[in-house]
Amino acid sequence: MTVRTRFAPSPTGYLHVGGARTALFSWLYARRHGGSFILRIEDTDLERSTAESVNAILEGMTWLGLEYDEGPFYQTDRFEHYQAAIEKLMDQGLAYRCNCSKERIDALREEAMARKEKPRYDGHCRNRRVDPDEPHVIRFRNPDHGVVVADDMVRGRVPFNNEELDDLIIRRTDGSPTYNLTVVVDDLDMEITHVIRGDDHLNNTPRQINIIRALGHEPPRYAHVPMILGDDGARLSKRHGAVSVMQYREQGFLPEALLNYLVRLGWSHGDREIFSVDEMISLFDIEDVNKAASSFNTEKLLWLNQHYIKSDSPLRIAHLLSPHMGKLGIDPINGPNLVEVAEAQQERAKTLVEMAEISAFFYKDFEAFDPQAAKKHLRPAAREALEKMREALALVEWTKEALHQAVVDVSEALGVKMGKVAQPLRVAIAGRAASPGIDVTLYLVGREACLRRIAKALEFIGMREREQ
Repeated sequence: MTVRTRFAPSPTGYLHVGGARTALFSWLYARRHGGSFILRIEDTDLERSTAESVNAILEGMTWLGLEYDEGPFYQTDRFEHYQAAIEKLMDQGLAYRCNCSKERIDALREEAMARKEKPRYDGHCRNRRVDPDEPHVIRFRNPDHGVVVADDMVRGRVPFNNEELDDLIIRRTDGSPTYNLTVVVDDLDMEITHVIRGDDHLNNTPRQINIIRALGHEPPRYAHVPMILGDDGARLSKRHGAVSVMQYREQGFLPEALLNYLVRLGWSHGDREIFSVDEMISLFDIEDVNKAASSFNTEKLLWLNQHYIKSDSPLRIAHLLSPHMGKLGIDPINGPNLVEVAEAQQERAKTLVEMAEISAFFYKDFEAFDPQAAKKHLRPAAREALEKMREALALVEWTKEALHQAVVDVSEALGVKMGKVAQPLRVAIAGRAASPGIDVTLYLVGREACLRRIAKALEFIGMREREQ
């Protein structure tokens, strides 16, 4: 059997991290077994589905690198397939028209709830003739007795009693098919062998199995993965921070870091935390996914992202960093080579946004010194060191080696440790007490900007002297 999995989002918003994890699990399962991964857009909700949401889903999939082998297929292009399936069920007496009013359905629900029973349709129209020209829905005639068993690859054997399942609507009054009908027809037409989806769909599974068997087929294997929770134990939502895949790109995360984090939400392989995509493919098995819900830990994601930033090539980091520099109003062409900047900062940032922020001083003068750093390092005692460094930097050959030696020479001339020169100089050049090595910092900022900023620092010290 050739494995065929699918990811079938509804285009009513962004690509949620929960959906991205489901897509990842489906993609990995297909890749590991040499199968195919299909993308299907379930856009039958015409009021809520938008082209912008479709683009957001496709963009998110592309950014994560979850390439699909077939699709995207759109349900709105397949209405004739759904109608054919409905007609087949009608012809076999396995579906029927229902013209029960909304008031009658509401009354049934209220009566059931008063009896503390699960609301369900009572089959009133099962054996009644309903004129096809009057407003009606079409319902699937669910089996009255027996048990439907979902042989779930995550949860194991899950039985459902048919007595608890009502005759669900498969076509609305306006003629549009409903979710449980369309998903069955699509999975059959696309020869899906394994359905991997969130456990919020578990209650749909027995209904879908019954429809599949009514259409003369056997169901695919199902795997219902648990939901993702926030740090507080509640279902992950916007109040926990970013939940859209593309928000993580905007916040400076690398796609491989997010993939690595998502695969570990509910799945593990020993005590390992770091997995390349190839390792995920070779090791992942849906049957190893935990039944319990997983909690999203942003700190752990940040740790992973920092690992991937440090491990990646400076050339790629520079490529990914460039748009974040642009958002700060910086054109990287007007300044030091961005690849060299990325190399200097790779060990110092957890996200590309943070890297852009701490790298801005290489390209433009800062408005003010960090107050704490200035208070500690831009004191009157630092005046002589900065003046001598300004003299040295005006004449020195502009190489990292020569710049480093200039700092050493000034330190020795003043009879102080190198830090007594390097730290005031760093605050003067970078505006704060943390930056790459002083030689790299000076080299990347450039002679003209260094001299200008030292002059500004000396003015600042002069103000402090006058205040004393």
